[in-house]
Amino acid sequence: MDAAYIQYRETRIAENRKRRLRIVRNRRIALGLIIAVIVFTTSFITAVLMSKASSDDVAVKYYTQITVKRGDTLSGLAARYMSDDYRSTSSYINEVRSINHMSEDEELIAGTDVVVPYYASLSED
Repeated sequence: MDAAYIQYRETRIAENRKRRLRIVRNRRIALGLIIAVIVFTTSFITAVLMSKASSDDVAVKYYTQITVKRGDTLSGLAARYMSDDYRSTSSYINEVRSINHMSEDEELIAGTDVVVPYYASLSED
């Protein structure tokens, strides 16, 4: 083998080594960028979902049993227990009538027990 050929081979080997190192370095950079994008996206989505979950004011419907007193009316109970979750006073009164199996013309009788619905917010304490 002559010296020129040996020099050519060594140069080619060195260039191939540099090329392989450059390819490996570029792949590592690409992998790092992909991982960074995945971590950022996951963090962003988690933060958005957590902030949305904590900012939602969740109202839960409860029921309570009350004893009717003299002078109580369905509209008076609506004024006391109804929240903004109902469309109107009449829809609340209709629900109270339905829960208690009351007819349209039936009035409240003092001393009887009536179940009324109400909404309350869930608090994270």
